[in-house]
Amino acid sequence: MRGTVAEDLRITDRVVIPDSELRERFSRSSGPGGQGVNTSDSRVELSYDVERSHAIPDELRDRVLDRLGHRLTGGVLTIAASEHRAQLANREAARERLATLLREALAPPPPPRRPTKMSKGAKQRRLQAKKHRSAIKQLRRGSPD
Repeated sequence: MRGTVAEDLRITDRVVIPDSELRERFSRSSGPGGQGVNTSDSRVELSYDVERSHAIPDELRDRVLDRLGHRLTGGVLTIAASEHRAQLANREAARERLATLLREALAPPPPPRRPTKMSKGAKQRRLQAKKHRSAIKQLRRGSPD
């Protein structure tokens, strides 16, 4: 991926987003940059239409839409990068951030939690500890005169 940015974005072995489905917009970045900050468009907004994409299989698209629903605007995921002074570095940062976000959203759900039951011994130890603590506090009170 180093060198040229305009190439397909590999998310997983099954999912590769073609460069034609990614939209980049450039604008002026805030922050440090000296005299060049006012003239160079180093901030990058990378947009990817998750809803209409053909790169993500249908069974996985629903999972991505569900997990990233709060970040989508009209089915489009937008990532902004302006932490670097160079436009190329911001483009690579935005693409990497998009890949990481989609990788996490595509991951299979964790196995369901199996409810566990406290053992009889654990219950007895807990109650014994409570009684012991109660007795200590009783002794602190002293006897009323």
